Amino acid sequence: MKVFVEAVKAVAEENRLRALMALRGGELCVCQITELLGLAPSTVSRHMSILSRAGLVQSRKDGRWVNYSLVGPEIESEAAETLSWVIGTLSETEQIGADEIRLKEILKIDREVLCKKQSPCQAKG
Repeated sequence: MKVFVEAVKAVAEENRLRALMALRGGELCVCQITELLGLAPSTVSRHMSILSRAGLVQSRKDGRWVNYSLVGPEIESEAAETLSWVIGTLSETEQIGADEIRLKEILKIDREVLCKKQSPCQAKG
């Protein structure tokens, strides 16, 4: 039950939901998530940490970048069900549609450029 409670707490915030939905397309750097959400890197890092502790995302360090992705098949069942519910519920919403369009543009921008714009772009996972 603890896993379920943590997962529900983690998804009880709009920016964390938007980040989860953005990760459906694959791994993203903190600077890309920051650009999408329009938040400070430290705020995005905190949100991603909450999602990570809830077992919904995983992080991977790549040089100076921290990348996040949705967890794989090893995910605990309560977290998997929460993730499935979130994705199924929000996939067709206006905000997520707008985020998908914006994310396509963000992915065209070199991470170095995003990092310089947001300096510092690294976050602790």
